[in-house]
Amino acid sequence: MGDQTEELLREIAAKHGLAVSRDDPILILQTINNRLMQDGAKAQQAQLDRFKEEMEALSQRWSMDARGKAERILNAALAAARETMDGAMQEGGAQAARAARREIDGALQQLAASVRAAHAVALLNIAAGCLAILAAAVALWTVMR
Repeated sequence: MGDQTEELLREIAAKHGLAVSRDDPILILQTINNRLMQDGAKAQQAQLDRFKEEMEALSQRWSMDARGKAERILNAALAAARETMDGAMQEGGAQAARAARREIDGALQQLAASVRAAHAVALLNIAAGCLAILAAAVALWTVMR
């Protein structure tokens, strides 16, 4: 943190020709902004971790469901092939398509919810950044007066 502060002080002096002390209120805003950015990054990482876990769980569930459904469809197709091969193949394909469609729709709804939550966190981070910039501008305006 000290290196960052020193670097910030040097940058302000170089760009604006102002000597800012370590107890200047502008550094409080920089600290708050860094903290907000860290908290936002942690929150986003937590969201991403939860999303990853959900996707892994969905993938595993789909794998087990697909295996079970494949076995049921295969058994139904073999039994129906003895009577009428064409009718059984069409019915099995239609059932698989409907089941896959339901699973895909459910997964897309869960994915959309996760994306909305990540979007909300991103909007909060943007708002916090804007507030920090506004506070810095007010502090700068106050100093410049």
